Amino acid sequence: MLNTLFCLAVLLVPARDTNPPPTSASPASSPTIPVAVSTRPDTIRPKRRHAIEYSDAYAIRLEIHKLGSYTMLPLFAAEYALGQNLLNDASPPSWMSPTHGAVATGIAGVFTVNTLTGAWNLWDSRQDPSGRAQRWIHASLMLASDAGFMWAGAIGGEAATASDRRRHKNVAIGSMALSTVGTAMMWLWKQ
Repeated sequence: MLNTLFCLAVLLVPARDTNPPPTSASPASSPTIPVAVSTRPDTIRPKRRHAIEYSDAYAIRLEIHKLGSYTMLPLFAAEYALGQNLLNDASPPSWMSPTHGAVATGIAGVFTVNTLTGAWNLWDSRQDPSGRAQRWIHASLMLASDAGFMWAGAIGGEAATASDRRRHKNVAIGSMALSTVGTAMMWLWKQ
């Protein structure tokens, strides 16, 4: 009952004129139209989040990317063991150096596939705000690791002296460490 009376009162009370009076008294000026003033403040609604839709190709690339990340750590262990044996043995077996190169090629292949699938999925997820910082940190670490592995490969072939071999080893271990941290982050964050 009280609401009905309030509504009738609002309708019957004339609205105040909030427009300023016209500056000129010319007959061509348009008449002033009364405007109702609202006593309620406007409601501010939070902006709705847009739905992010991922394609089936995104899911396939993500599975390939994850498989590559699981393959990476055993390759790192094998490469480290082979490299240590090459450095420590006075006369390593003839198969050890080609195997070290083959495992390095395997790491390069895994990193190529993971860089392509990861970069493509990073681009596809650019509109998704959830986990954005983690994705960019992961991508930055992995790209730095990519660059480190390319550097290790470039200086590995000409490692004739002990200091060259040590530098090759340090660059490779640093790249493995960056990659392992970046991979562990995503495993822990379940991204």
